[in-house]
Order: sequence, then structure tokens, then C-alpha cells
Amino acid sequence: QVQLVESGGGLVQAGGSLRLSCAASRSIFDFDGMGWHRQAPGKQREFIAYITRPGNINYADSVKGRFTISRDNAKNTLVLQMNSLKSEDTGVYYCKGVKMGREYWGQGTQVTVSS
Repeated sequence: QVQLVESGGGLVQAGGSLRLSCAASRSIFDFDGMGWHRQAPGKQREFIAYITRPGNINYADSVKGRFTISRDNAKNTLVLQMNSLKSEDTGVYYCKGVKMGREYWGQGTQVTVSS
């Protein structure tokens, strides 16, 4: 059973930064790719960032230049560094792992940005 556990969420003022982590119960390199999504109140879950096993990265336009997805190999975690946070970044952030077409999701971590 694959488990993904997010951490690092919290309350931050607009313009501030947060660093989210996603710990995996198996090697992060076992996944074909891993990514982050978020769900704002009353909205559908949306794509934020994705990194493939070889290291190709994609970002949603709304976070380009502000968010950085990376892997911490030593800690076997997926990381999302979020800078210049805006109130519209508020939501629950979910980690996702993809392997052979199957998706695995964490339970999410709340990020609240106050204006």
C-alpha cells in the first residue's frame, strides 16, 4: 500500500513563503512522476506542478516563477517551495504519485494566505 503524507502547511501573510513536503512510503523514484495539486474552497482541485522521474518539470501558469517543485533524495520526499504567496493560493494542497497510470494521493495539507 502506497502512502503519501503531506506536511508544511499553515497560515502565512501575503508575500510570505511556505515549504511543503510529501513523504512517500516507497522510493519517490519508483513513481513515473509526482506532483502537487490544490483545492480552494468551493472550487475543483487544480494542477500546480509535476516532476517526472527523469526530472522534467511543468507548472501551472498561476504559480510559474513563484513555486518550485523538487525532490529531496536524502529524505525521500517531494518538496514544493512556495514564495510570494497570494491570497488566491489558499487551499488544501495534495501530493500525487503516478505509477503505471495509477494515481496515489495524500490526505492534503491546508495553506492559508492572509491578505
